[in-house]
Amino acid sequence: MASNAIERFTTEEYLAMERAAQYKSEYIDGEIVAMVGASEPHNLIVTNLVGELSVQLRGRPCRVYASDMRVDVRESALYAYPDIVALCGEPILSDDEQDNLRNPGIIIEVLSKSTEAYDRGKKFMKYRRIESLLEYLLIAQDKSHVEHYVRQVNGGWLLSESTRLADEIYLSSIDCHLKLSVIYDKVAICES
Repeated sequence: MASNAIERFTTEEYLAMERAAQYKSEYIDGEIVAMVGASEPHNLIVTNLVGELSVQLRGRPCRVYASDMRVDVRESALYAYPDIVALCGEPILSDDEQDNLRNPGIIIEVLSKSTEAYDRGKKFMKYRRIESLLEYLLIAQDKSHVEHYVRQVNGGWLLSESTRLADEIYLSSIDCHLKLSVIYDKVAICES
């Protein structure tokens, strides 16, 4: 029984194709993976977060980017489009096109059935190699549940979970507070 070989690409080939493409794709270990559209709850959560973070970061040397900012983790053979990326300080962009961010301080992913295993597993493993990354949030879209990973001095990651709409998360890397009631505003979810 013959198996189909997976076509592999260099990062240069990926970037050339991605910049000319009509649809976004991520690059992982030489493979190009097409991205799919997001549900209404996913979009509401991302919009709520970008809006809240933008207000809290106004007037400060910090930035928040929605899902079109590609993160360059070439040391781990990954180019990805996180749902939200934020940082304080100047962004480091990896090439003249100014479309690959190298120094995210925080990455936020909204989980879906099709991406949850990837966001928790291989993708987070690769994200952890980004020296500037200090916090990683995984947000459920079907229930009130946020996992907040914080890099420790020893290089490990500390997990805390929030499940009540009254809970508040402090993002120390960008000095912002997020209430779950704001994250899930207008989203039909079950409180965990």
